[in-house]
Amino acid sequence: LIVSGGFAPSEEGRLEPGGPIFNQASQIAEHRPITAAVHAHGGRIALQILHAGRYAKVAGAVAPSPIASPINANAPRRMTEADILAAIEAFALTAALAREAGYDGVEIMGSEGYLINEFTAPRCNDRSDAWGGRLENRLRFASEVTARVRQRTGSDFLVIFRVSSIDLVDGGLTREEIAALARAMEAAGA
Repeated sequence: LIVSGGFAPSEEGRLEPGGPIFNQASQIAEHRPITAAVHAHGGRIALQILHAGRYAKVAGAVAPSPIASPINANAPRRMTEADILAAIEAFALTAALAREAGYDGVEIMGSEGYLINEFTAPRCNDRSDAWGGRLENRLRFASEVTARVRQRTGSDFLVIFRVSSIDLVDGGLTREEIAALARAMEAAGA
């Protein structure tokens, strides 16, 4: 199994201007030669979906909270409820497009400090609404993304959710919270 490099599901999710994005049906043709070549040699391939969140070095970067990353001088804009719902749909759309392009699955990047991890970790999520605070709320975005991807791609498509076994930062998830995250993603369809 090959897992591609990360493709953003939206403009604000790109790591940098011009970074890889897969969010339109017109882009499917660009991916088909790659998936066909992998399949011709007996392999399987998954597309990694990576929303950079506060790491994005693009105009309009968004995150759960307007807290700048230590590797990016620009603070992101706090996501509204509409932004959050649009991001969930963007992940699902990218997964559906990946399926049409011949990928055998997707890997949802839920680790390494990118957008999904930003929702789960108290260090980056100071929200007090349904998307922050207690663990259940902080895991909600990841669960909603995974469930919507599963819903849009069907039961015969590989949905991988990438989890770090340890966050290695103050204010990151504890070992017990990471285990809870993994269980929640399995329940959501990964």
